[in-house]
Amino acid sequence: MDILGLARRRRSVRRFRSDPISEEDLRYVLEAAHYSPSGANRQPWRYILVRDPGRKRRIREICEEVEKRFYERVPQWFLEFARSRGITWRKPHLTDAPVLIVVAGYRKSPHWKESVWIMIGYLLLAAEERGLATLTYTPSDTRWAKEFFGLPDGWGLETIIPIGYPEEVPSFPGRYRLEDLIYSEEWGRRGL
Repeated sequence: MDILGLARRRRSVRRFRSDPISEEDLRYVLEAAHYSPSGANRQPWRYILVRDPGRKRRIREICEEVEKRFYERVPQWFLEFARSRGITWRKPHLTDAPVLIVVAGYRKSPHWKESVWIMIGYLLLAAEERGLATLTYTPSDTRWAKEFFGLPDGWGLETIIPIGYPEEVPSFPGRYRLEDLIYSEEWGRRGL
């Protein structure tokens, strides 16, 4: 399948089967991500693969505590949006997915955030190509991760990507029309 087909097909999944992922597929996904561009070619990302059920359970417990506090202070519109998508502070995907890819970013590197998220885009499409489902989940507070994962100075948790085979077929949330997103020469002037 071509890249546009993969992009059109890919969805965020929150329910995973427990079936293991082959090492070959996991390596393929990470290898594709490895070749993404980065500011000054610094490659300011590292992956921590978490498979241990006890460790995943502890990550889930910490994240759910963090999210409970987050959900207590968000505006009503966000709560309604989340409810319409079936999203709550509960994070079963963190224990259900066979593997969590914890992505750490080196915050002292030039353009580190942009570089890390471009890499994540590559990773998501490579996973889709292999028939694997993913979700990018960033806890609203990531300070706990430094000690939990033993991150060195300058490094921080950017996102946790549960990866596995989908238990669900998620609905398509829709997209704006491409024509409504493109301006020519300046803001507001429509056209290619």
